[in-house]
Amino acid sequence: MRVVIDTNVLLSALLSPNGFPDVIYRAWRAHRFELVTSTIQLDEIRRASRYPKFKAQLRPHLVGTMVNTMQRAIVLETLHVDEEVNDPNDAFLLSMSKAGAADYLITGDRRAGLLQMGNYGHTRIVKPSTFCSDIVQ
Repeated sequence: MRVVIDTNVLLSALLSPNGFPDVIYRAWRAHRFELVTSTIQLDEIRRASRYPKFKAQLRPHLVGTMVNTMQRAIVLETLHVDEEVNDPNDAFLLSMSKAGAADYLITGDRRAGLLQMGNYGHTRIVKPSTFCSDIVQ
């Protein structure tokens, strides 16, 4: 099974140990599914972790460990981002899902409209709690 995890979920895993995002991150590290990411997302994680709202809460070494670990996943080097969503900053997630033949896209971002889509091609778009109850258990 291949899974795309939204950056907000990945950063939440570092902010809230033992929450659903952390359970998902640990499940991937335990080889329960294949993670699909991209150089765009890895750059976004590095950039977002430096935002003032996160800087005080995120330990840089944990962010670095996450990025380094994710480089062992399926990393898409080039993406053709042409998807239309309410938040253009999230279009790359749909492109990753398509290019990486992902079964799931996990996001917590309701305002971007991704969760409202429900599916994108054969990719099911779900919130972290749904993925945990349906897949990770």
